Amino acid sequence: MGIPWYQLEAEQVVQHFKTDASTGLKQNEASRRLQSGVNELAERASKSEWQIIWEQLTASTVVILLVAALVSAFLGDYKDTVAILAIVVLSVGIGFNQEYRTLQALAALKKLAVPKVRVLREGQCQELGARELVPGDIILLEAGNSVPADSRLLESVNLRVAESALTGEATAIDKHTRALGDGELPLGDRVNMVYMGTTVIYGRGRAVVTETGMNTELGNIADLVQTVEQQATPLQKRLDQLSQKLIVASLILVGLIFVLGLLRGENLRVMFLTGVSVAVAVVPEGLPAIVTIALAIGAQRMLKQHALIRKLPAVETLGCVSVICFDKTGTLTENLMTVTVLDVAGRKFNLEKSPIDQKEVSLNLLLAASALCNDAIETLGDPTEVALVVAANRLGLHKRNLEKTFPRIAEVPFDSDRKRMTTIHYRPKQGEHEGYLAPSPLSYLSPSSYIAFTKGSVGSLLDASIQVWVNDHAETLEQNWRDRIINANNQLAQTGIRVLGVAFQQWEALPEIINIDSIEKNLVFIGLVGMIDPLRAEVKQSVEICTVAGIRLIMITGDHPLIAQHIAQELGITSNTSLLTGFDLNQLQAKELIDRVKSVSVYARVSPQQKLRIVEALQQQGQIVAMTGDGVNDAPALRKADIGVAMGVMGSDVAKEAADMVLLDDNFATIVAAVKEGRVIYDNIRKSIKYLLSSNSGEICVMLLAPFLGMPLPLLPIQILWINLMTDGLPALALSVEPAEQNTMNRPPHSQKDNIFGWEMVLEIICIGLILGLLCLGIGYWFWQIDREANWQTMLFTVLTFSEIAIALALRSERNSLFEIGLFSNPQLLAAVVLTFGLQLAVIYVPFLEDVFQTKPLSLCDLALSIVVSTIVFWFIELKKLIVRRLFAQATQNGISRGDDKSRSSP
Repeated sequence: MGIPWYQLEAEQVVQHFKTDASTGLKQNEASRRLQSGVNELAERASKSEWQIIWEQLTASTVVILLVAALVSAFLGDYKDTVAILAIVVLSVGIGFNQEYRTLQALAALKKLAVPKVRVLREGQCQELGARELVPGDIILLEAGNSVPADSRLLESVNLRVAESALTGEATAIDKHTRALGDGELPLGDRVNMVYMGTTVIYGRGRAVVTETGMNTELGNIADLVQTVEQQATPLQKRLDQLSQKLIVASLILVGLIFVLGLLRGENLRVMFLTGVSVAVAVVPEGLPAIVTIALAIGAQRMLKQHALIRKLPAVETLGCVSVICFDKTGTLTENLMTVTVLDVAGRKFNLEKSPIDQKEVSLNLLLAASALCNDAIETLGDPTEVALVVAANRLGLHKRNLEKTFPRIAEVPFDSDRKRMTTIHYRPKQGEHEGYLAPSPLSYLSPSSYIAFTKGSVGSLLDASIQVWVNDHAETLEQNWRDRIINANNQLAQTGIRVLGVAFQQWEALPEIINIDSIEKNLVFIGLVGMIDPLRAEVKQSVEICTVAGIRLIMITGDHPLIAQHIAQELGITSNTSLLTGFDLNQLQAKELIDRVKSVSVYARVSPQQKLRIVEALQQQGQIVAMTGDGVNDAPALRKADIGVAMGVMGSDVAKEAADMVLLDDNFATIVAAVKEGRVIYDNIRKSIKYLLSSNSGEICVMLLAPFLGMPLPLLPIQILWINLMTDGLPALALSVEPAEQNTMNRPPHSQKDNIFGWEMVLEIICIGLILGLLCLGIGYWFWQIDREANWQTMLFTVLTFSEIAIALALRSERNSLFEIGLFSNPQLLAAVVLTFGLQLAVIYVPFLEDVFQTKPLSLCDLALSIVVSTIVFWFIELKKLIVRRLFAQATQNGISRGDDKSRSSP
């Protein structure tokens, strides 16, 4: 059993780890301790290479091939046995490579999903990945953080932690720093400790790390039970169902081909191997692996665009997103707040046009209060609070000096319902420590021992205020003052400026109970601080892309309605004045809200709880919703949304854990880029499916119809297996990484209800398969009629293989010609085509392979003919795309002439 840290005084724990509670560890010491192990849980070991190989060998299609090889060996046909085993080795090798690459990609993504933590090192507050924590580190905790390691609390300010992940107790635990005596206590009663995996839901604290990684309480549990399983995506489940249906169909077809062959007098052994080969050809066993690789590679591409995918199914869902709900601050804006306006007692100071008057008492008081009622540490913290600290610095009111003179002794943290926060400070006697300020920002206040500063939304502060500060004294907050403050707030908000109000209150003796009711009342309103956060340069273009793509944009913000309306109209998100506030939402019943969300695109002064209602109302309409969030209370809405998007820079750990995707740059344009990537992946998976099933249906058509033409077995078992290996391998995989098409974001989103194997796709697969089969049978039958002992079977075999290569090239785009998108725009597919073509030539002309595959060398004329004939399917697909393009162009022209905007969206 480890040391019972909760029984020790905080100072004893700090001494034990040879650290400093105020400055933390030295960097070189932390690096030395990190060598003992990083702070992470050892998960169940990933699949080893041997496990992957074993799974490939036990796959149904491979087992069938192994049985066929054994039967061939038993019958003495060792040539076929060796050939089939060679096919098995190639198939297992390709499958191993695919799965190994996928596991590597997923592991790389998982390592990036590491929470950040604020740590004191050498007296500086740093933001590090939780993996870098070591015992003895001093960590800073605040609402929204996941606790990164087991730690003994050194400071607790209204700290409340949800520990249900460890204890099962739903109620959050209030924490303190006192030692708890000598008795053994259960986890839930160790109220001076915080544990890895729990969540801070209120207040703030400081703690020394006592255990990391597998030595934590959560690590002990993880050591006993490892239950992490990679879940199949919805698309993979649908593909599994398809494979099951195809297996049934293959058994019927195999039985039919087997009977027809026997009736024609074919050899029993040959027909058995043929049946096995056809069964393997029918089932596209490479599809699940191709889907997984497409999703994993797509997730990696999104990462390069600063979108971290935490849950793989989110990749395919992104392609169906029809509504994006987002906040304003940081997402649309640069999250670089700058104070531009100060407004006190009827006077407005524009800091962009003139410097701050250091002799102005009201401004001194306003900025000193803003810097003290503030959790930012120099330039580290919330951008709004950092902007206030920077503004105070310009007046010579440095936060570090202010905090030394007016130490914080208590606080009431910010929450989204009150929309304000309060800090309480000890105030020294006149002249005791205030000499460095000239004049002191508090020298004009009446003598008192304690002072509280409150900042928050203007409306919220006015509700709690009874006086207003005018020049160097307080006056009653009459209605004319209220009107004047509200008007000033509205005028600033209309220009897109974010406004905060600041107030204070004094006591000679603190209230017995420090809470909202005792502290945040009878306030003296000081003034307004206006700041601007400029729009990101790329946001307007992203909004235009969403409009063309049929994606509806909805702004949901806690900011002032006029600010939200101003920015929404500036970006073109809305052209009307329809807007709902949090107050309006509370008045609406569920059915009324469902009707209103159809037309409202801006919601202001909205609480996180109300975000959940908006998401539910949109989903009731059948919308696929992406929702952004950053706070603890945003977690329910993020979980409820089809795609939860957390802010990676300013978001809380709780929000990140609840989300499907994390924006590493908090940028709206990143969401749009991720949606585009989701559409590309969805399209590419469809292309791979269409290619595989079209090719397989062509092979089946050849095998099924040949007997009715009186032909002998058109393809040998080894030839069928070879074609199947080629088509289920590299070309299909290369199609899954096809670049985005030109119209990817020029058409409405896919409906999640639409089956990826819709009737249109099924008909196209059947049509391509029939043309392919009849074409190959035609060339084979012609050569067979000319000379039944010549190379007719090799011609049919070669035309079928080359035709499938041509199909892969033609299916690169649903609508655009190969000559438009360019032969070299997908180098992976080009390499796969060249390799497959070269291998087929080797099968025809290399003597050893001729013997294995029972082919005959083709003359140059016959080879040229086979290449020309194999392009017929390619030209058929290209002709179909040409007709579709012209019909669409005609429909678009007719729509424009009628003024029908709906016709402008691509199909």
